Amino acid sequence: MAQQATSRWRYIRAFASGLFVAVPITVTVLDRVAYVARVEGASMQPFLNPVRNYEVQRGDIVSMLSPKNPQQKIIKRVIGLEGDFIRTLHYKNRYVRVPGGHLWVEGDHHGHSLDSNSFGPVSVGLIHGRASHIIWPPNRWQQIKPSLPPNRGPVDCEEEEEDG
Repeated sequence: MAQQATSRWRYIRAFASGLFVAVPITVTVLDRVAYVARVEGASMQPFLNPVRNYEVQRGDIVSMLSPKNPQQKIIKRVIGLEGDFIRTLHYKNRYVRVPGGHLWVEGDHHGHSLDSNSFGPVSVGLIHGRASHIIWPPNRWQQIKPSLPPNRGPVDCEEEEEDG
């Protein structure tokens, strides 16, 4: 009986010591390297998860805090970087110059997305991460390459003046 109690105590000690090592490592990896995000809703259909990397480029998909509700995380595609001129879809101005420290982001499913066309350019400080891979469901495993939807992205001001 005493040997069984000693064996149980050793098991508990080994489990606890393993836990003390595993938890900090797991938290650090999830906080600094990568995390898994569940993407819900129609705003990013049909495409779509994130690695912390604040150097984003046009076409990247980013996870960020919503400018409308800081309690909510949203995921959008970067359409324009600071200094870019963007032809908006239904924003208050037809063209917007993205100010310094900001991005123009949009959902892939236009009309079903609260994005920069609703709230304007967003601060880079709201970015939480950049999606790098789709991992669920397993039949969709793939690396996400930056890409812009057709007819989205910065406009050439000279080209617009000629069309004008």
